[in-house]
Amino acid sequence: QVELVESGGGSVQAGGSLTLSCAASGSTYCMGWFRQAPGDQREAVASISTYGDTTTYIDSAQGRFTISRDDAKNTVTLQMNSLKPEDTGMYYCAGGATLYACSTESWSAERRYKLWGQGTQVTVSS
Repeated sequence: QVELVESGGGSVQAGGSLTLSCAASGSTYCMGWFRQAPGDQREAVASISTYGDTTTYIDSAQGRFTISRDDAKNTVTLQMNSLKPEDTGMYYCAGGATLYACSTESWSAERRYKLWGQGTQVTVSS
């Protein structure tokens, strides 16, 4: 099974930027980034299609975050700019279960994804 490893988290002040990376041990289908703040449910933040032609974002991330993929390196990146304290949380990389799931399930549904990383912490201070 393909394994996912996130990196790039850290602590920044509001308005700052971070770049999260997700390294996969093999090829993947659609990919997503989720986050979970303490006491909250995990929520989808961004997704990129299997072929990289479609990206989707949660409303609060639109215009500030950019998801991209490099299939030659089996990596997915989440560029986060203009960070806000409400962006604080553990960020998880997720890999699509199957090509069919990627094309039929909602981009934000956890059932769309089969592979999960261990997470990387992002803390934004005001």
